[in-house]
Amino acid sequence: MDNSFFEDLRDLLGEFKKQNGGKMEKDFLGKLSGPVVLAVAAAILAFSSFFIIQPGEVAIKTRLGSIVDSYSEGIHFKLPLVENITKFSIQIQRADIRTQAFSKDLQTMTSHLAINHRIQQGTAISIYRNLGKDYVNTVVDPMAQEMFKAIAAKYSADSIIANRAALVEELNAVVKAKLLEKEIVVTDISVVDLDFTDQFLKAVEDKQVAEQQAKMSEKLVEKAKRDAEQQIAKSRGEAEALRMQREQVTPQLIELRKVDAQLKAIEKWNGVLPGYVGGGVPFVSIDKK
Repeated sequence: MDNSFFEDLRDLLGEFKKQNGGKMEKDFLGKLSGPVVLAVAAAILAFSSFFIIQPGEVAIKTRLGSIVDSYSEGIHFKLPLVENITKFSIQIQRADIRTQAFSKDLQTMTSHLAINHRIQQGTAISIYRNLGKDYVNTVVDPMAQEMFKAIAAKYSADSIIANRAALVEELNAVVKAKLLEKEIVVTDISVVDLDFTDQFLKAVEDKQVAEQQAKMSEKLVEKAKRDAEQQIAKSRGEAEALRMQREQVTPQLIELRKVDAQLKAIEKWNGVLPGYVGGGVPFVSIDKK
């Protein structure tokens, strides 16, 4: 039972004393008969003989320092002044852990881990005896930090940034197994925050910019190379076409072309002779009459 009953009784006595002066306490106690005192004592003992466990809790009862048993939700009996009750939550609890670690390439990282965990009613007595009520600070926190530092040292900073899920997956597997050995059930581990130094992040940004520029330059070189190859292919095609044309030109073809030209000229002639004729001598005018 808590101390609220005794505190209320003390406040009541103080109020009577304030209202009636210094004689109040003596008069009040003088009026208390033996049966009343026994009734009050019996009420106190009755209230302290029971304890209530809420849903999602488990209680450990100790008697003069020895563990008696564990109790689930409901109302239970205990011996006043002899037995004590310690309560544990068996619901999922969140432990927020902040730590620092080094990557494989010795880059400093700061992280915020969120570990969701719980204990089971069947293991509450063992945890109380071996780990204590403050098992999060004594076991969960240091073990999670140790495992995170060991796993982070296996990855380079670049690989952690590019594939953070791999680190989180390995961290979940290792920490769950280690804490289960301590009878603590871990449901999930999240890396809420993971930061590197400003100098490293600036170097990563510069590297990405340089890689993008290099890729762009490679694309431009490839384009120029393709354009040159296309031009060479085009020139080769034109040269081959000219060569084939030259092979097809014969004296007979030339004479045939001349005849074709003369025929076309005759077709276009309107029957009128030119006004001047010449062939190596000054032109002589011909009288059309």
